Amino acid sequence: MSKDTEVTRLALKKLGVVLTDRGSKYAVSGACVRSREDVDAVLATLKAERSYAKATHNTWAAMLPTGALKADDGESGAGMVILRMMEREGLSDHVIIVTRWYGGKKLGGDRFRRVQDAVRAYIEAL
Repeated sequence: MSKDTEVTRLALKKLGVVLTDRGSKYAVSGACVRSREDVDAVLATLKAERSYAKATHNTWAAMLPTGALKADDGESGAGMVILRMMEREGLSDHVIIVTRWYGGKKLGGDRFRRVQDAVRAYIEAL
């Protein structure tokens, strides 16, 4: 695969901030991926932008030919929420990243609904 083809395949789609709740801001991003190395490259690209690197959480899940991967990045259980939504949609060869900037107030169980809202916005934008 040529380098240009790889860059196109790994093109990061960022929707930016899609919702806010009690001061916390949620953004969603994603890309087509085929390996853990691809996932790492997409995360590195996202975090190269200072605001994403400084975010409180960059939670993600990926459906790869070799299986599913997820990471909560401190937002316990959020990776599984993303993964389950991807499975229900049949979305494979893809990574979805939900970024949260903490707004100072705990959201409790609502944080999972906000993650779902962000993932839904990304899937609808595909």
